[in-house]
Amino acid sequence: MGDRDVERVVAGVGARLRERRLDAGLSLADLAAELGVSSSTVSRLETGRRTPTLDLLLPLARRYRVTLDELVDAPATADPRTHPRPRTRAGMTALPLHLGPGLQAFKNTLAAGPADAAIPLRSHPGYHWLYVLRGALRVVLGGADFPVRAGESLEITDTHVPHGFGNAEPAPVEFISILSATPTAIRHRRPSPETGG
Repeated sequence: MGDRDVERVVAGVGARLRERRLDAGLSLADLAAELGVSSSTVSRLETGRRTPTLDLLLPLARRYRVTLDELVDAPATADPRTHPRPRTRAGMTALPLHLGPGLQAFKNTLAAGPADAAIPLRSHPGYHWLYVLRGALRVVLGGADFPVRAGESLEITDTHVPHGFGNAEPAPVEFISILSATPTAIRHRRPSPETGG
């Protein structure tokens, strides 16, 4: 976003905030009371006599149930693409798809290898969901051993349970992993041909 774009966004914030307040049917005093600020603060913000700051914009976005970008009518970023870098460890390449707070997603490729190889186990807090795109993945979870084939998914509800991944067949495997710090429930299923799920 260039300087002119920034100036345009800042200049238009006041009118947008006033429009949102009127659409919500709130008076200056009503909104000020909700935010814990004076009516004159809200008035100066709406007339452009006060520069909008995050400590005011965040509660306003929450009150109107919109994102900050929507609230201030920020222009779309020119290029929303990301350029993730893969990392390889123990024969598995992980390509980050999303590394945001609370949720991580990867596309994993496991090189061809013997189906009976020893699988190192690890544990960590949270939850892990995976979906096999190609090949057959061997998942060791606690004392159980699951083959998960293309089109199947598996959820590990408590990743404190030791678990690891390997080849269920001597061929490469591709799978998507989604990891979260929040635990949930385990299911291992194959989509039905009738419903696709």
